[in-house]
Amino acid sequence: MVIGKEVLAIRGVESEPVPRFSEVRFEDGAHFRIELPSVEGPDVLRAVVEAADAAGVVINRVSQGSGAMLLSKSELAEMARMGADAGLEVSLFVGPREEWDIGAVARSHDGPTLAGRLRGVRQLRYAIDDVMRALECGIRGFLVADSGLLELLRSMQVAGEIPESVVWKVSAVLAPSNPLTFAQLARLGGCTINVPADVTLGQLFEMRSVSPIPIDLYVEAPDAMGGVVRGHEAADLIAVAAPMYVKFGLRNSVPLYPSGLHLLDEAMMIAREKVHRAGLALEWIEDSGIELIQSKPGAKGLGVPEP
Repeated sequence: MVIGKEVLAIRGVESEPVPRFSEVRFEDGAHFRIELPSVEGPDVLRAVVEAADAAGVVINRVSQGSGAMLLSKSELAEMARMGADAGLEVSLFVGPREEWDIGAVARSHDGPTLAGRLRGVRQLRYAIDDVMRALECGIRGFLVADSGLLELLRSMQVAGEIPESVVWKVSAVLAPSNPLTFAQLARLGGCTINVPADVTLGQLFEMRSVSPIPIDLYVEAPDAMGGVVRGHEAADLIAVAAPMYVKFGLRNSVPLYPSGLHLLDEAMMIAREKVHRAGLALEWIEDSGIELIQSKPGAKGLGVPEP
């Protein structure tokens, strides 16, 4: 297959300089993994697994944004069983957050940057309880959007109060835009770090240069995060940022947080379309001419549930 870069080069049109490819890999030697966000409960997870099986697409991680606190213990246990059976990580947002609290600043015009932070000791206590409750149900992956909580949870893990297999995913709400902040979040305990969806290849290279921690990147972002659609660029992005979680949000879709039965049909349809988007990106990766390896189900380093 002739690729666009070759066609342009023959005609004297050179591409912008591409940063050096990353030599870092996941523990299993892979360059990338696929993540679907906003998988808001057992029914949505079941829709993802069924759609992925039908399409022959490997999903390595699903994440959820409404918070573990809005799932019952039976729902948490069910998601843990499904994740374990499929060999995929189930990563749940730590529930309490400033945007849903009684304080009004996070909901003001200039307040969204505070949305995922924890407000006072009261919310810190609830956040710890939220993690421990989900751990008891077998969950081994969590999204964290508060740097203080991240440092605390990692210290609990080092002390043996939390299983070593747990993966701390730094949420897109806390996404760093420069290498110093990226490295700081890694030191605080982040196992994978979400960066902004609109970063350039050069900026990805800068962050990869300071830490081997896996990068999470929306190649399609929901409207609230800018609505970037760049799945066709996945191979170039992975080559520079590896190891990388390739994330598929969905532009022009219904906001889901906090989710529930009132949004179940929409959540399931959105999840199925994300599987479709992932399949499309995998086709682009295959046709790119760059040899890239995806992790298989149950790969080392994934926070696969332990029901």
